Amino acid sequence: MTTSAAATSRQRRRGPELEAALLDAAWDELVEVGFAKLTMESVASRASTGIAVLYRRWANKDQLVLAALEHYRNSHPVDVPDTGTLRGDLLAALTGMGEARAAFFAIAAATAFSGLLADTGLTPAEVRDRIIGGQRLSRVRSIYQRAHDRGEIDLERIPPAVLAMPFDLVRHDLLMDLKPLKPARIQSIIDELFLPLVHNHHNAPGSAGAV
Repeated sequence: MTTSAAATSRQRRRGPELEAALLDAAWDELVEVGFAKLTMESVASRASTGIAVLYRRWANKDQLVLAALEHYRNSHPVDVPDTGTLRGDLLAALTGMGEARAAFFAIAAATAFSGLLADTGLTPAEVRDRIIGGQRLSRVRSIYQRAHDRGEIDLERIPPAVLAMPFDLVRHDLLMDLKPLKPARIQSIIDELFLPLVHNHHNAPGSAGAV
């Protein structure tokens, strides 16, 4: 009876729900046994489904693991704070990013160096972009927009590379150290690097954002 109910439950999973369950299983398998020992068979077993279900979506384990990393990142977004000031928002956002993403980056780095980087045929930059994601400013844009609306910054004068810099530096540190950043490091990124650049562009004549 229990087996029949479980089978019925599996049959009802379709579309996005089924794909999410498969990717969750792949992530759990990746965390538990690592990339080298993960197989399509082990993921199918963990997901309580047949291996053909996986191969209909991903040609091999490399593609499955990349998709699982992307899925985990996208389904566990970092909160975007609203403290009332740009500096306060960045302190909270970068601290939260470091705490929330440290374990993810540790798993992603271990995966890349355990064979994923060599087997996919992708360049290191392409693997990095697949893992980190291309939405560098999409979720944090609201932080800068609120600061712009308060008059703290002028978004038309600040190049996108400057806006991305604090988050790029945190990602770099996470990849290098595989642990949350220390408060002093986050404060240094904001107070010694980012804010002076922002103020320079804010006070400069003309529109630096057009560069």
